[in-house]
Amino acid sequence: MQKQSPLLRIWSWGKEEHGRLTRAIASAFLGVALGMLPYFCAAQIIIKLLAGEKEIRVYLPWLLIGMAGYAARTLLYNLALSMSHKATFSVLKTIRQKILEKLPRLPLGTVMDMQSGKMKQIIVDQVDGMETTLAHLFPEMTANIAGPALILIYLFVLDWRMALLSLVTIPIGFAFMMSVMGSYQKKYEGAVRTTMEMNGTIVEYIGGIEVIKAFNQGKSSYAKFSDRVMANASYYYHWMKSCLFGTSMGYAVVPATLVTVLPVGWLFYQNGSLSADTFITAVILSLGIAGPLMAAMNFVDTLAQVGTTVEAVEELLGAEEQQHGNREVSIPNTDIALTHVSFGYHEDKEILKDVSLSISAGSMTALVGPSGSGKSTIAKLIAGFWDVNSGSVSIGGVDEKEIPLKQLYDKVAFVSQENYLFDESVRENIRMGRPSAADREVEAAAKAAGCDSFIRGLENGYDTRVGSGGAHLSGGERQRIAIARAMLKDAPVVILDEATAYIDPENEAVIQKAIGKLVRGKTVIVIAHRLSTIRDADKIVVVKDGRIEAEGTHEDLRRNCPLYESMWQAHIGAKDGEMA
Repeated sequence: MQKQSPLLRIWSWGKEEHGRLTRAIASAFLGVALGMLPYFCAAQIIIKLLAGEKEIRVYLPWLLIGMAGYAARTLLYNLALSMSHKATFSVLKTIRQKILEKLPRLPLGTVMDMQSGKMKQIIVDQVDGMETTLAHLFPEMTANIAGPALILIYLFVLDWRMALLSLVTIPIGFAFMMSVMGSYQKKYEGAVRTTMEMNGTIVEYIGGIEVIKAFNQGKSSYAKFSDRVMANASYYYHWMKSCLFGTSMGYAVVPATLVTVLPVGWLFYQNGSLSADTFITAVILSLGIAGPLMAAMNFVDTLAQVGTTVEAVEELLGAEEQQHGNREVSIPNTDIALTHVSFGYHEDKEILKDVSLSISAGSMTALVGPSGSGKSTIAKLIAGFWDVNSGSVSIGGVDEKEIPLKQLYDKVAFVSQENYLFDESVRENIRMGRPSAADREVEAAAKAAGCDSFIRGLENGYDTRVGSGGAHLSGGERQRIAIARAMLKDAPVVILDEATAYIDPENEAVIQKAIGKLVRGKTVIVIAHRLSTIRDADKIVVVKDGRIEAEGTHEDLRRNCPLYESMWQAHIGAKDGEMA
């Protein structure tokens, strides 16, 4: 199937604005047509001056018509730009909304594999960069091509020879410009790539500044940062340098229509094959051809930029989504079952291998095992962050792929060791668990999570901004806010992935008590390295190398699973070492 052009793709995204864009194009076209009047009027005035006409009343109507044409062109041009700008902002809003609506439907791995610098580059910079082009393109490019076309038609009516003479410099000048424009899209794609690499390095450098300082890696890390910035600058410098000759020659040659029109037209006039009136009119009108065409040519490079941006947006919008049902289904209970599940984040590496597991509603199940064994992967599959490659995951006997993602996410509260807080107030971060919650409900959840007292001790209490990623709070404080958020959500299935990892011993009892309230009456899945925290679980599942090694109670596993027993002994030994 033939690939749709970038402009047609944007046109399809902005179908609600077709009417406004059409009116903008019509206004611009009419403005250009009326903008030709000053040229005709100027030609008539010059003809009359050369004829020796001295009466001002003869010139006055032509002056008024020319001024009216110019005023009408200016008014219609501004009206067209106003409409096209409003339409463009609406289209860009639609594009961003489509991207942001798409991201939650993608598997978590797809999103995590994207560099944050690249995501920001597309959603913010590249989409924003289309604004000037789109706002001016539809009305201006149409008008700038239509204007010279009308002039040429009139010139052909007057004298076909003069019409052709007025065109001689244009293809020559455009040939110089096309020597540059031919490779523009490829060059621009390279510029986008090197800018993304620079942005990614900047984000990495700033995000890792604590580690850089702690391990005294400032020199090597800054060198990488500096190299990316210099590579970006060097790319643009050499690109612009390679464009200099072609664009300079193009801008010099295209407007030089008089180089052919004046001398050859004079010869025609001298030999009597061209009247003075036609000669003067052709000279004046030829001056109005090159300017609009050059303005239209200015859009060629920006069209290539738009094409690259559209490709990046389409790559995001066309990414494979999780395949789930669209209609809400009835889920009678929260029994969870994994049946012959195999899964890998990448096609060449399988993490889980034929895993089957049942979790009873209202029970507490703990997943334990060595690092990298697949515990977190099982939890995230249950939460619906990915879809299984083979086998099935079900809740209440319903395959998760039949459950709409929104309904599935409402069923599960996920608390991990890396909970993200937005750069909003503490109150709004907790309220994300249930956006409709009243302030009193938010504060009640905070009290239940044991974080009300420290929140009230902050500078602005619940209205204190937490910084990007919760940077203004300690790890333990962020964790408690995440637990409060999960409590406010009140989902029937709770997954705790190392939820107490950042909690100091002083506050661990408070957090354990908060978690106890969070999970009361829920189906709970816990991932923990500290085995003492899950010894009372209804069932403990030992995971090794992507398979279920064993499952049972704490005592059963100590007797029957050597791996669990060795883990328990190592844990007890570590605790004794801490106490010593």
